[in-house]
Amino acid sequence: MDDEPRSLKSLFASAEEQRVALESSRDPTSAAHLEAITTAVDGYQECLRLISALALFSPNESLDDISTSDLPYFLTHYHLAELTQRLPSTTPRDRQRLLSAARDAYERCLHQLDSYGLLSPPYKKLLDRYTNSPTTFTVTATSDPGARRDAKINNFRAEKELRTKLEFLRRRPEYADTDGTGVGTGDDEAVRAVHLAHLDFSTHMTFQALESLVREWDVLAQAPEPLLPQGPLRRLQNAMGGPLLTKQGKPLQPFTLLGNRQELAAGVFRPGHNLPTMTIDEYLDEERRRGGIIEDGGEASGVRPEPDEDNYEKTDAETYKAREWDEYVEANPKGSGNTLNRG
Repeated sequence: MDDEPRSLKSLFASAEEQRVALESSRDPTSAAHLEAITTAVDGYQECLRLISALALFSPNESLDDISTSDLPYFLTHYHLAELTQRLPSTTPRDRQRLLSAARDAYERCLHQLDSYGLLSPPYKKLLDRYTNSPTTFTVTATSDPGARRDAKINNFRAEKELRTKLEFLRRRPEYADTDGTGVGTGDDEAVRAVHLAHLDFSTHMTFQALESLVREWDVLAQAPEPLLPQGPLRRLQNAMGGPLLTKQGKPLQPFTLLGNRQELAAGVFRPGHNLPTMTIDEYLDEERRRGGIIEDGGEASGVRPEPDEDNYEKTDAETYKAREWDEYVEANPKGSGNTLNRG
């Protein structure tokens, strides 16, 4: 039974179920969460392959030619882009590759919607601006701080209105969401209205995601290349041009003590990831300056340095100091100062 080809409806429903479950996940860094993201991504990619094989969408068709049950498939690229952005990465370049794949999926979604006349005039203008300058795209095409603030407020209000409209249409009895899954089985006109509202909302969120993606890409483009390649100690030494430690055990290269190498790698570019702020030598210098390091302690404290017989000034100073101490002891015998407060 498992080897039989699944229908597009079944594949899409399974991917949607995985995606909705991810929204309520409490631990986004767990292995189960990451596995669920990968499974959902694979599901949407399989849906795209089947949509292409079935030639479900054609440039010669119009929106009226698309059945109500096929409208949700317009968002396959959109959901794939969303989930791709949530996949883990270990280096800035890996993250850029994920962002590039997500951007490609967002673009395909917008152009497909545009080919069916599903973009309203404001969003069509945004698509034209994005097409002309995808690497510098912003939803608010102005550099004035006040105007940008007003535009962001308007975008937030538009998002709220679209979300409210979508939720209202889903609650209508005609939509008949009997099992609470968001899939209506009622009147065709009501179900179609919900799908079209969902397309409008997703279009709005796509442009917001593209702007955020451009900002993140700029930050990653300025990130330096990793200094330490993955590999054993010998490869690290060769890459850095020398050993990691001196013969006395002093570190020559910055390093991090790890209990679990894979765990640290999986935490890179995640919430809570801490970047190094100083090298070990800088840390030791700072601790020495603050007095947190006791030098010449232990056995070394009992070792007296050999006197320099050629340094006459230092020898004379020590001699005069010894004479002054002898004269003081002779002039002040032990107990002579305690004449009024005897026990």
